[in-house]
Amino acid sequence: MTGAAEPSPAAPRVPVLNAANALTLLRLVLVPVFAVSVVVSELTHVGWRIVACLIFVGAAFTDLVDGWIARRFGLVTSVGKVADPIADKALTGVALLLLSFYDQLPWWVTGTILFRELGITALRFWVIRHGVIAASRGGKIKTALQTLAIIWYLWPMPAPLDLVGPWVMGAAVAVTVVSGLDYVVRALRLRRQKTG
Repeated sequence: MTGAAEPSPAAPRVPVLNAANALTLLRLVLVPVFAVSVVVSELTHVGWRIVACLIFVGAAFTDLVDGWIARRFGLVTSVGKVADPIADKALTGVALLLLSFYDQLPWWVTGTILFRELGITALRFWVIRHGVIAASRGGKIKTALQTLAIIWYLWPMPAPLDLVGPWVMGAAVAVTVVSGLDYVVRALRLRRQKTG
């Protein structure tokens, strides 16, 4: 016995190709499939609108499942951390752009949400060397409201249920803006703490 410290066992390496990342990849693949189904429907054909909505729901569901799998089974990877938010923003962004293109949603709503998402992504890169800001409750509520609103717009809702969609989207926009401002404040505070 030499008295030297025993080397600690290396942490198991998480393979990039795992169930969580596969679901994230599936979500990315579903984005153009979803887009094509919306274009084919022109948001006027009931059958294709239902197809587009179901594809969107399935893609959004993978976001819940891949995160749970990654945390539950220790499959968090650097690739997943980058790909997951990209897949989320691609799905939501394409949906919003198409809804506005087909005059279902005002362009200012789409612009506000996309400006917030792109701005926060840029902010994440700005402070990444100082630390990672965990998703807030407001951010999670924002995602849930945006998803619900998009589903409401995609599904051929009968009157008067179709009138609920704009109210849900209005709530989504409000939470999107507030949670975005909260993220900016927390990012500036983190940067000031690390550089001060």
